[in-house]
Amino acid sequence: MSTAREEGWDSLRNGELLAAMRTAGFTTLVTVDRNLTFQQHIAASGIAAIVMHAVTNRLPDLVPLGPLVVEAITVTPVGAIAHVRV
Repeated sequence: MSTAREEGWDSLRNGELLAAMRTAGFTTLVTVDRNLTFQQHIAASGIAAIVMHAVTNRLPDLVPLGPLVVEAITVTPVGAIAHVRV
């Protein structure tokens, strides 16, 4: 598990990011970008997407979603999208 910044991918656009993830062997993207599902063809990406929905993107609002994200990672197949919210 790592962040896009840690991988040196923080400047990549969504499609480029998904391709870089697939090439590096990642299977799941966890994001707060609710538009990702409209902008990218996740089913063909080779990546599962977990979209977090919180009041803000600040850590205190995202932390309660942690257990739901972990569960979603374990059950969301490649090419599918899961939305987690409290």
